[in-house]
Amino acid sequence: MGEVRREEPPVAGRVGGWPVLEGEWRSSLDRSAYLAGVDEVRRRIAAGTVYQVNLCRVLEHDLPADASVTALGDVLARGNPAPYAATIDLPEAGLEVACASPESFLVRRGEVLTSSPIKGTATTPAAMLPKDYAENVMIVDLVRNDLAHVSRPGTVEVDALCRLEEHPGLVHLVSDVTGRLRPRTTWRDVLAATFPPGSVSGAPKHTALMAIADLEPVPRGPYCGAVGWVDADRDEAVLAVGIRTFWAARSDAGRRVLRFGTGAGITWGSSAEQEWDETELKAARLVALATGRRPGSARL
Repeated sequence: MGEVRREEPPVAGRVGGWPVLEGEWRSSLDRSAYLAGVDEVRRRIAAGTVYQVNLCRVLEHDLPADASVTALGDVLARGNPAPYAATIDLPEAGLEVACASPESFLVRRGEVLTSSPIKGTATTPAAMLPKDYAENVMIVDLVRNDLAHVSRPGTVEVDALCRLEEHPGLVHLVSDVTGRLRPRTTWRDVLAATFPPGSVSGAPKHTALMAIADLEPVPRGPYCGAVGWVDADRDEAVLAVGIRTFWAARSDAGRRVLRFGTGAGITWGSSAEQEWDETELKAARLVALATGRRPGSARL
């Protein structure tokens, strides 16, 4: 950006309304394909090549040419407030993103770097399973290792482990991991050590990414990336994990489409049916809002 101005967020409703999207959403992995993908991940875990993979699918809906993601960002801000909400509306640069992320990837304040991975999702705290806690602990170990590559020895700490965090329609398990950066550490060093976020890849990260490449039939786009800002002069940053994220794109046929990603962390203790249900739970409220209907009424 050639120029940056710090201003108050725009008032919701200033832009034109978001259209009602008629019809059903298409999924890059249908139910049977997703269940088969979960079974394949469990086979790889049994073979010892990986122990957690975040398996995702991308939903898609045709989008009118004049629909603005800024209007969609307003809809999400009113219907699903999120701590890391963001709208990037730069069609000339191919960036049209409306994000309602609840997850912090990296927050930097001077030499202190913090990552707060989310793993474990349920409708209520009582519905959390032992598998959800195990899933979180695995990724915390991965994040500790990532931060250790750029932190002073002995400074990486887990400040909170598996704390409960409530969001509209669901609850998450969240952990906080911090480290103190080594002198002269650059942003290139930080991102090389930590990207992509462990919560949306898996562990070990290398073999998890191989499984994702094998099992997911379409690119994730900005979904599961990083959304936020970096102030290199002040050594400050807030980068969210790009989940609960919509983006406008073009289909292979050239039609304008709206896409939304949803996924779940697969471990040995996973039930394929329950993991599919988790992807539905994560998508249901936001897809309903984007469709222009009350949460719970949209068809996935």
